[in-house]
Amino acid sequence: MPSPHPIALPAPPASRQGLRCLLPGLLAVTLALTACSPTYNWREIRPAGSPLLALMPCKPEQAERPAPLGESSVTLHMHSCETGGLTFAVAWAELAASDPSTEALARWRGAALAAIRVDPARAGETDLQWTPAVRGADQALGLVAQGTQHDQRTVQMRAAHFSRGQQVYQAAIYGPALPDEVVTTFFEGLRLP
Repeated sequence: MPSPHPIALPAPPASRQGLRCLLPGLLAVTLALTACSPTYNWREIRPAGSPLLALMPCKPEQAERPAPLGESSVTLHMHSCETGGLTFAVAWAELAASDPSTEALARWRGAALAAIRVDPARAGETDLQWTPAVRGADQALGLVAQGTQHDQRTVQMRAAHFSRGQQVYQAAIYGPALPDEVVTTFFEGLRLP
């Protein structure tokens, strides 16, 4: 197995200029190969019935279930997949005209924390906040927390809860560790055209 840190030998003085010219090209090739990782096969999805466009790193499975986000139960439309030891999920629901989206997002944020065994009352704490930028959203709130799974293993969660009109959304990643480049690609891929 090749060493992850090859030993660099000093170049002879005459070839240093040529090496400096090659470095930007080698760096570009290395970054391109990293972005094309077979673990993360990014594809754009548009969940049926929603204008949302999202990037998923694997082919998502779809499911629906009732959820108590508004005054009455709504149908939660979910798309999720697992790759590289991480779970990626995008979900949305259409609220009744009388249900305020702000309250529905607050309930959803609490439920997201409860799912990883973190007190839902902590949803408003500043150390659990981040600011997602979801193009086209009326409002967007970020949530980051560490909790435990049903099998007591530690799990990291980063989620964005956002809305446009009466549609509310959640995009989330779960795993033992969340690589920055994967988190960035996933959340920057969210948009409501």
